Amino acid sequence: MQFQGTADYVADKDLMIAVNAAIRLERPLLVKGEPGTGKTELARQVAAALGLDILEWNVKSTTKAQQGLYEYDAVSRLRDSQLGDERVNDVKNYIRKGKLWQAFATETKCVLLIDEIDKADIEFPNDLLQELDRMEFHVYETGETISAKIRPIVIITSNNEKELPDAFLRRCFFHYIRFPDAETLQRIVEVHYPGIKKTLLRNALTQFYEIRETPGLKKKPSTSEALDWIRLLVAEDVDPADLRGEAKNALPKLHGALLKNEQDVHLFERLAFMARRDR
Repeated sequence: MQFQGTADYVADKDLMIAVNAAIRLERPLLVKGEPGTGKTELARQVAAALGLDILEWNVKSTTKAQQGLYEYDAVSRLRDSQLGDERVNDVKNYIRKGKLWQAFATETKCVLLIDEIDKADIEFPNDLLQELDRMEFHVYETGETISAKIRPIVIITSNNEKELPDAFLRRCFFHYIRFPDAETLQRIVEVHYPGIKKTLLRNALTQFYEIRETPGLKKKPSTSEALDWIRLLVAEDVDPADLRGEAKNALPKLHGALLKNEQDVHLFERLAFMARRDR
């Protein structure tokens, strides 16, 4: 079972090595990187490439580790008991399976995505140590132990918003997705927009990297934002010469796809004003 990338996802050699190493070691793959660099999509593409189903657990700030295992609906059971419902005689009727339980219960190998684990409380990763390590957990309400029939491929993403515990990191295979260089980003764009004009693509990428490297920029535009911007350039049939002819510090065309806060917009407005004044 080897991941070689897909026609819809440009994966470099190091990333493919990391995915395959995690599969071989049967360890969770922890993927970090800037937002918009394809971490979530990686899990989907691994599943597609290997012909596996995928279960996605999207973590929020309020998410608890227990929700990934199961939740016991005591309120519904109390209400049903008051109504004389016979379902109350079997506690299993009030157990809701979480994503980990679903992954453990599958008859075939699957991919389990735990997306943006760093959004949750700092104790969240620690609370999953045993379950991810032993691939089993205990259901206290029923007294049963749920063990993985077939160990899933676990891919965990993080935007690096907070540090993860050392004990958790020890159990993972780690890979950091670096921001793609111009050649790799060109390949990514061509996958999404085959047949794009070479001159437009070259000039757009030149301006895009100049924007990312602008000193004082609060939020650098990501890969996904580059794709949105280039999509708009194609849709508006922008002349490649217009991109090449713009001043380096000018506010870029359709800048709302790249600059996502007023501080960065004001930065480019000031730079454009200064460039005009110095001519």
